[in-house]
Amino acid sequence: MDLGIIGQAAGLFAVTNVDDILILALFFAQGAGHRGATRSITVGQYLGFAAILAVAVAAAFGATFLPEEAIPYLGLLPLVLGIKGAVQAWRHRNDTKEDEQAADGGPKPLEVAAVTFANGGDNIGVYVPVFATAGASGMSVYVMVFLILVAVWVAAGRYFATRPAIAKALSRWGHILLPVVLIGIGLLILTEGGAFGL
Repeated sequence: MDLGIIGQAAGLFAVTNVDDILILALFFAQGAGHRGATRSITVGQYLGFAAILAVAVAAAFGATFLPEEAIPYLGLLPLVLGIKGAVQAWRHRNDTKEDEQAADGGPKPLEVAAVTFANGGDNIGVYVPVFATAGASGMSVYVMVFLILVAVWVAAGRYFATRPAIAKALSRWGHILLPVVLIGIGLLILTEGGAFGL
């Protein structure tokens, strides 16, 4: 196996997914104290990233499932989830920590997958030409390295969310930060892509 391609794949993944660590840390903060939260977040992250890879690989082979003009509208996914989270945070603003945890239930795999896919929608445009020029064997190396690094990213997000100082801040502000970050990501994707003439 070519170490050069492995290094390129690792570098490309890191550069295009650095923002996911913050989002994962916020999901882990939301899931703190909920049984199965790590599994839900991991499954959701893999589902979302697998969808990104599926679209990028298909496009590299010439099949286009997601028209380029549709990519900006992926911003609606985190925007809607962020607004939903903000409404829940407002409704439960006077709840105790135990009440919040009981009402919240932690992050759901499909919510995590939707955010991962929407946030990584612009990565598809980067991955397609790289995959197309790498050929089938090179592409399989990229995909394998990416899938291994998803686990590293999940572990990093969990690590940051469980550091005492960070965990304390996220415990206090995470229920507000996650919706704000999701709304921000959604608006950024929509405006940078020119959706709705923005």
